[in-house]
Amino acid sequence: PQGKVTFLLIARLLGDKGIREFAKAAKIVKQRYPNINCQLLGPYDSSPDHISVEEVQQWQLEGQIEYLGSTDNVIPFIQACHIYTLPSYHEGLPRTVLEARPILTTDAVGCRDTVINGENGWLVPVRDAKQLAHRMIWFIENPEHWPLMANASRKMVENSFNVNQVNAEINKIMAL
Repeated sequence: PQGKVTFLLIARLLGDKGIREFAKAAKIVKQRYPNINCQLLGPYDSSPDHISVEEVQQWQLEGQIEYLGSTDNVIPFIQACHIYTLPSYHEGLPRTVLEARPILTTDAVGCRDTVINGENGWLVPVRDAKQLAHRMIWFIENPEHWPLMANASRKMVENSFNVNQVNAEINKIMAL
């Protein structure tokens, strides 16, 4: 993608997706690099852990994040970002990180399975906005690594998460 460095987070608006840490990290990074984009895409949620409309509006007002709303098609948003970011506290296997981008996510269940640290992205501790900001700055200052990391992500997906291979393995197991 061309233009400003863009970090994208796609998630339902829940606290345990690490959205508040993303907003805090964006605030830290924008003090040094004010021209970056930190985008949030996803629907509001009614669960007890929800993030309110007012909270998101405040982040937008302060220039921390750009809320993109929700969509049925995430592909154009992923294609337009430089770094995919998911600071979640826990996941199954997050499909959004399997889209051949450099990845910035947490060392949490599910998330850690999608990143080889320093090869296709970085893992940061859960709930650590400062480390998230540190790695965001690393990405901003090291764009020459982005294509290498994106290619490594693509290879990882093809080798480890190929739906045809996964289905074949499931069929083998079920045939036992």
